[in-house]
Amino acid sequence: MNKQIGLLAGLLLLAGVGMAQNKPKPEDVKTFTLKNGMKFLVLEDHSIPNANFYTFWKVGSRNEVHGITGLSHFFEHMMFNGAKKYGPKQFDRVMEANGGSNNAYTSQNITAYTNWFQSGALETIFDLESDRIRDLAIDSSMVQSERGVVLSERSTGLENSNYQVISELVQATAFTEHPYMFPVIGFESDIKKWTQADLEKYFKTYYSPNNAVAVIVGDVTVAEVKKLAEQYIEPIPAQKLPDSLRTVEPPQNGERRVTTYKDIATPNILLAWHTPATRHPDYYALDLLSGILSSGNSSRLTKLLVLDSTIASRVFTNFGESFDPELFSVYAIAAKGVSAERLEKAIESQIDKVISEGVTDTELQKLKNQKLMEFYRTMESINGKANSLGTYELFFGDYKRLYEAPALYENVTKADIQRVAKTYLTQRNRTVGYLLPEPKM
Repeated sequence: MNKQIGLLAGLLLLAGVGMAQNKPKPEDVKTFTLKNGMKFLVLEDHSIPNANFYTFWKVGSRNEVHGITGLSHFFEHMMFNGAKKYGPKQFDRVMEANGGSNNAYTSQNITAYTNWFQSGALETIFDLESDRIRDLAIDSSMVQSERGVVLSERSTGLENSNYQVISELVQATAFTEHPYMFPVIGFESDIKKWTQADLEKYFKTYYSPNNAVAVIVGDVTVAEVKKLAEQYIEPIPAQKLPDSLRTVEPPQNGERRVTTYKDIATPNILLAWHTPATRHPDYYALDLLSGILSSGNSSRLTKLLVLDSTIASRVFTNFGESFDPELFSVYAIAAKGVSAERLEKAIESQIDKVISEGVTDTELQKLKNQKLMEFYRTMESINGKANSLGTYELFFGDYKRLYEAPALYENVTKADIQRVAKTYLTQRNRTVGYLLPEPKM
């Protein structure tokens, strides 16, 4: 190992040990499940008089079908537009009046809502959440208003984001059967045609307490959280959940290519390979491989394509958590005068080198150091703790896996990196997308 890298690793380890002394342990997280099936994770942190309340709903675009695509994302909007007790816009106003704020996001797999607030407002937050879970108003006029917002969001996104254009196309080409083919925002024609019955059925089906995990971290006690959860959430009845998703994407046995055009200056390309779901043991090696390729100026693709040779003006990899097998991808924007074909070959050359020659001790240790520091930085804030606990509970099967992550990353070897590259980043297993400038007339 390079002596400087070894010294850095040692310093990081010492720093990590020092920080770890003040970090929660798995046993500090207390859990309980209400009679209606809603699970709570609670971590007391009295460092500041604030708290964070995450609700992770196990519903995303993977739960949709043709005709109702985009409904998961739509309800992210609707959940802030009024219920029985707190009317339109009141959720935000009450939250702000109590010194808090909120946010939400939808992915292919989940929809998550988070509230930051002064800990004295905990009961108010439970009141707000129980109101919209139990009695969300699916008012037709509000539906029409938000439908227009989502349609505008979709068209603006496609107009302003070249990545969104090409990623939607590649996703729909790489997946022929599994609902990961759907864009999270939905198809325009579906958004225009959702019915009131579609909305009511979807909400009743997926916004059931037994389909959610709540995570509360901050200046609270487990006893008060449990008391308020039983008072406000437990009376909300559970619903029968749909069967687990049955569709399995068949193995890809040949390269797929797709091309589209837009008024842009230089080509954009996206290469994507099928990879296993997050709970697969190869997750950690693939995540480190992603970083080796594009994390920081010294990463292979950034250094060689952007900084040294100016073949690309930008390049990054994407590899995230998923319930089902998903994609590992590389996105790049060609520099002026560089063709899509040349850019693709340059990326392919670097991946081939990983497959044939592996990676260096320095590269791997650098990424392990980054992962270790990311872990401790994340665990320094109540928001980071809450989001991470929920993420690991849902995607890794148990929040306790969060505390095992540093060791699991550290155990990855150079041979593991080379093996996963050789196993998954093959020509047969990839889909290539080109977004090209409109031809000159």
